[in-house]
Amino acid sequence: MSEPKNVLGGKLACCCTAPMTGFYRDGFCRTGQDDTGRHVVCAIMTDEFLKFSRAMGNDLITPRPDYRFPGLKAGDKWCLCALRWKEAFDAGLAPKVMLACTHEAALRYVSLKALQLHAVDAEESAR
Repeated sequence: MSEPKNVLGGKLACCCTAPMTGFYRDGFCRTGQDDTGRHVVCAIMTDEFLKFSRAMGNDLITPRPDYRFPGLKAGDKWCLCALRWKEAFDAGLAPKVMLACTHEAALRYVSLKALQLHAVDAEESAR
């Protein structure tokens, strides 16, 4: 099995372990057959995005211990569903992303250019 790649073609880096994120709760925005939501975009939460997501029916604020979900606050890094990030992008509310930690599968749903416009590690992607 090959190593997961990020949107820049390099090795996928860890998004966050506090809170522990990823569909597989291993800190990485990896995906597989059971991840129907494609949790592949490593994003840094903002109050605006969290409110938007809740209004769209996906409450990321309220803790859900039964799903090992701590509830998120502004500043937390989290592996978002690619389509939720795109929806926020289209609404002008997309949170910042970490390209090195965003899985290449995100490119099936959103352009690299859109991700780069919101990248916190954009200077690294230009190298």
